[in-house]
Amino acid sequence: MIRINQLKLPVDHGKDQLLYKAARTLKLPADQIKSIRIVKQSVDARKKPDIYYSYVVDVETGKESGTVHKLKNANVSLVQEKPYRFPGPGEEKLDHPPVIVGFGPAGLFCGLMLARAGYCPVVLERGEDVDARNKKVSEFWLTGVLDPQSNVQFGEGGAGTFSDGKLNTLVKDPVKRNQKVLEILVEFGADPAILYQNKPHIGTDVLSGIVKNMRNEIIRLGGTVNFLSCVTDFMVENNRLSEITVNGVTRIKTDALVLAIGHSARDTFEVLYGKHVPMEQKSFAVGLRIQHPQRMINLSQYGTDRYDEILGAASYKLTKQTSGGRGVYSFCMCPGGYVVDASSEPGRLAVNGMSNHGRDGQNANSALIVTVTPEDFPDQTALAGVKYQRMLEDLAYQYGEGKIPVQLYGDFKAGKETTGFGDVEPEFKGRFRFANLRDMLPPYLSQALIEGVDGFESMIRGFSRYDAIFAGIESRTSSPVRISRDSGFESGVKGIFPCGEGAGYAGGITSAAMDGIKIAEEIRRRYRPLK
Repeated sequence: MIRINQLKLPVDHGKDQLLYKAARTLKLPADQIKSIRIVKQSVDARKKPDIYYSYVVDVETGKESGTVHKLKNANVSLVQEKPYRFPGPGEEKLDHPPVIVGFGPAGLFCGLMLARAGYCPVVLERGEDVDARNKKVSEFWLTGVLDPQSNVQFGEGGAGTFSDGKLNTLVKDPVKRNQKVLEILVEFGADPAILYQNKPHIGTDVLSGIVKNMRNEIIRLGGTVNFLSCVTDFMVENNRLSEITVNGVTRIKTDALVLAIGHSARDTFEVLYGKHVPMEQKSFAVGLRIQHPQRMINLSQYGTDRYDEILGAASYKLTKQTSGGRGVYSFCMCPGGYVVDASSEPGRLAVNGMSNHGRDGQNANSALIVTVTPEDFPDQTALAGVKYQRMLEDLAYQYGEGKIPVQLYGDFKAGKETTGFGDVEPEFKGRFRFANLRDMLPPYLSQALIEGVDGFESMIRGFSRYDAIFAGIESRTSSPVRISRDSGFESGVKGIFPCGEGAGYAGGITSAAMDGIKIAEEIRRRYRPLK
């Protein structure tokens, strides 16, 4: 196969132009190209308002070696793609099916891979199925009545189900787990374009159907999926897990337990800590969500609105080091999206961002977050980061009187409460009210956010506008703990395999799914299938 890099075409190019551009690059007639596959598509806006797509493509001609040798073009090379391979089975006998605790991306992909290999996994999810969960979340956003077991954080698909569904990751991937994740998502209903887009996303509305399809496949292959099933105890004998208790009543024996509990399972962290499962506190980041008009972001990023229908809503990624030494950066940026009430505990409030597949909301929103370290936490125990998160969420609930607390950026900078919105019209899922977020936050966070927003003005014109809308608190950016695991991905308590974002080994849908596949591989290497 011949790989061609940096094939550039105008964003409004026609269907056949990519083929003809590839043929010209190879100095061949177009009819000599037997097949062409897009490997990657990205937007090149360096000469805006002239916007281009930049492609990487693989081409089949039947005479690949001779063609490449003649060209001597640095952007043309021979490639031999090695697809992802699931390992062969081990020899150790399983007396009981593997149990997966948590049905977010890590648990979902782990469960699917194990089910396809004949291990009949038992999945335990504390929340509801995705349809019941969607109804419960919609009711919460309308009424403010929270179900602690079924909400934006807990339920089928995990916290990622109520997000933008971004699929980009910085995880190094020599064995092609990332590609496998994307292929599985397409298999179960995602747009095939995610296989090559530089910044692929799915959207909340599409993700719901995909996770349901994957669950049905796990069940069809002999797995079991149990909702409203919270693990409340772990029985440890001679430093090995022997059984777990569900909902305080049901006992389940297992030889291999995949702990894919998500970053908000604070009660489970506490139980594990009490059972002396090794874990440690870790740095993470907290901050506020900011909203701007999407059209303003499009004009800044593309220099024109001519291509809005083709390119869709523009995104951004910003970072700055403050005078105090803290990093401030954008996180989980949601083009054409909404700021949502993502609370999961009574009396505490947290926000997140989400977009539908079309990203057709009128605002762009992003978390602007500041790095916090164990030095900021109230003590040095493993759960100190959880206490820090809860402190901020307590304050957010109090300041918002149970609703999302909101303030214009200009008022935040001036330290005064907002009395009305400006030209930026709010886009929220959940109830909100005005409050003084500047008073709510520790001074080091407020100062860092002001430096960040003012600094980002030089990168995106209008970013520091007075009427940009702040909302908080964004506290669930990643897990505040890391549950230790060895080179075989096993806890110090044998039989437990910490997995995904909650265990501290991932930071988003794709990396969590990849970690789930990694744990499935390890179980496969050790044990014989059950069928």
